Amino acid sequence: MTRIHRLRSYAVIAAATVALAACASKMQPAQQMISKIEAVVAAAQPEAAKYVPDQLKDVQDKVANLKTAFAQQDYGAVITAAPSVLASAQGLAAAAAQKKSVVMGELNEQWSRISANLPANVAAIQKRIEVLSHNARLRKGIDLAAAKKGLDDVNTAWTTAQSDFTSGHLGQAVTAAKGVQTQLQSLAQSIKFQLPQPDDASGSSAASTN
Repeated sequence: MTRIHRLRSYAVIAAATVALAACASKMQPAQQMISKIEAVVAAAQPEAAKYVPDQLKDVQDKVANLKTAFAQQDYGAVITAAPSVLASAQGLAAAAAQKKSVVMGELNEQWSRISANLPANVAAIQKRIEVLSHNARLRKGIDLAAAKKGLDDVNTAWTTAQSDFTSGHLGQAVTAAKGVQTQLQSLAQSIKFQLPQPDDASGSSAASTN
């Protein structure tokens, strides 16, 4: 090998050594960035999964891309892209909190509306069942025993809904309360009774359809 060839070989080796060193110097920062982003995502994930699942998935996909680049030893690409991904990850908590506030507000509004009217409807049906118990003509064609059982079921379900609300499980409370409303409607139909309307300012019981 001539002197020139040897020099060229040394130069190639030197360049490769420098490249490897540079690559190795980027490996740790790239790994640290990915770890930091993963920690931020993990902290935000419980709420983000509930309230901004699409946004969470988008960030998770970006993290997966960073990991792919890292596995391919493209540490420079990781370092370049990581700040943007980190910003997106850091935005998850705020986005989830904002959406949660909106959802909780809507649930509170629904609960307030239902809880304001439902007790009066239960009382109206209770009164109607008492009337039917003492009037054979009115209760003709009505299964009074089933109606009484239905009212017991309604009261039990409403107690459960109230317990959920008191415990802070607002979503469950509203779902349960809506179920009670459906039960009441069915029960009212079974005893041929029209429930009072929510906007009935007088609060008086509606008359029977008979």
